[in-house]
Amino acid sequence: MPGVKTNERPGVRASLSNFGMSASKARLVLNLIRGEDVATARDILSGTQREAADVVGKVLASAVANAVNNSGLSASDLYVAAAYADEGPTMKRFSPRARGRAGRINKRTCHITVIVAKMDDERLEIVNAARSAQATASRARRVAGSRKSTATTAVTTEADTAESVTDETATNTVDAVATEVVLDAQVNEEVVSTDTDEETDK
Repeated sequence: MPGVKTNERPGVRASLSNFGMSASKARLVLNLIRGEDVATARDILSGTQREAADVVGKVLASAVANAVNNSGLSASDLYVAAAYADEGPTMKRFSPRARGRAGRINKRTCHITVIVAKMDDERLEIVNAARSAQATASRARRVAGSRKSTATTAVTTEADTAESVTDETATNTVDAVATEVVLDAQVNEEVVSTDTDEETDK
């Protein structure tokens, strides 16, 4: 927003003072969420591995809470209007070195500020349309996954049923063959016994 000072930007703000990190490191994270809607900003911060991401997320949550509770705005209508980090006081420490010298250590701090504001109607329509499309695509993926799982279960059930029928048929066939073999053996024994009796009578 040209012509407007950073500390005079419209919107609802939240700030954190004297955070123990250099302003340059905090700005790397703030640059990622500047201009994004609140939901997208939260997703970006949750996937960022930098140390400042957690702190910036808390400041963002505080700004959103201020907008909802104090200004009566809806969290889904907000975006990050401004996000910046100013340098805070630097604590000077020293580390002993050789020959009586001392190495200087600068422990830098910064002030983190996040400002959220309501999106205009045109951008709000675009964001809502994107959210609806994303929800529809997500639902379609879930339905497709459910149908695929159901089809896989049905195929598995049919395969198990076919295997069971095959096993039962094979078992019945083996039993029938075994019964036939036993009957043939019994008939052969009877024939041999009859021949033996006839020879004995002679």
